[in-house]
Amino acid sequence: MTRRYYKAMAGRKQEFLPLCLSDGFVGVDFDVDTDLSGSFTDEWHDFNKVIIPLIKKFQPEKTKIGAGLAGGCIWRIGKGIRTGDIVLCPNGEKELHIGEVSGDYFYVPGQPLQHRRKVTWFEERIPRNDLSTDFKNALGAGLSVICIDDHGSEIENFLGGNSKPVTLTTNDESIEDPAVFALEKYLEEFLISNWDKTQLSKKYDIYSEDGQTVGQQYETDTGRIDILAISKDHKELLVIELKKGRASDKVVGQIQTYMGYLIEEFVEEGQTVKGLIIALEDDPKIRRALVVAKGIDFYRYEVDFRLIPISS
Repeated sequence: MTRRYYKAMAGRKQEFLPLCLSDGFVGVDFDVDTDLSGSFTDEWHDFNKVIIPLIKKFQPEKTKIGAGLAGGCIWRIGKGIRTGDIVLCPNGEKELHIGEVSGDYFYVPGQPLQHRRKVTWFEERIPRNDLSTDFKNALGAGLSVICIDDHGSEIENFLGGNSKPVTLTTNDESIEDPAVFALEKYLEEFLISNWDKTQLSKKYDIYSEDGQTVGQQYETDTGRIDILAISKDHKELLVIELKKGRASDKVVGQIQTYMGYLIEEFVEEGQTVKGLIIALEDDPKIRRALVVAKGIDFYRYEVDFRLIPISS
């Protein structure tokens, strides 16, 4: 079985990293003070049906979306990550520690990150400066545990291994224009970094939990939402999908699936869900599809490139 790759945080601001390295583990907390052995299902969607009410019991102030995010991270530690998989743990802004998962889920009551997996840490560390830009951007996602299979080849190069990683990128058959895909894949990071300069920021904030941005690459049971935002009055969730060169019917169908997921699983009383597709160029096929796909807007973006003289 081909191994997979994950980023795991060691608490807020990596405060428990020395403990993780000395005791050989990765873990999560989320204030769920109970042993979950035997509770993990094969699919995290099914696990969330059990864990979300439990999280809300311990933290009644948490939203359903926040509880779902926490549940997904706990599930990855307990079940999703397999023995033999690779985990990366950031060390501040400079390095990534690398380890191999070497045991099943175990619970340590009264300790930080009490939901744990045993890890054998390697001596090698990956300097962040040696990573590709895409990889650096992927590590910026705010969740405690995320899958980074897309960058498995890069990780294996650092390890000197020959494993062929699983690739969870958009299916190649759905890419309509590879040249546009190459350009638009950077739009997501630009939007995140410059959110307050866009017209969207007047009404929406990128979804965050406990002061951390978690709305970038928000994971669902059918894929990852590019950006999840919420209105400033918290009455509306906004699913943002970047076309990224995909065929029109693919991107419209995908955003509808994500919207349906949020409606079924996480919408609070009085909340609504809208969608927004952003593309480099106008697309008559998308506009036509949206005539009957209500609740989804379509924006085209422009790149403003200027030369500024410094001296003459």
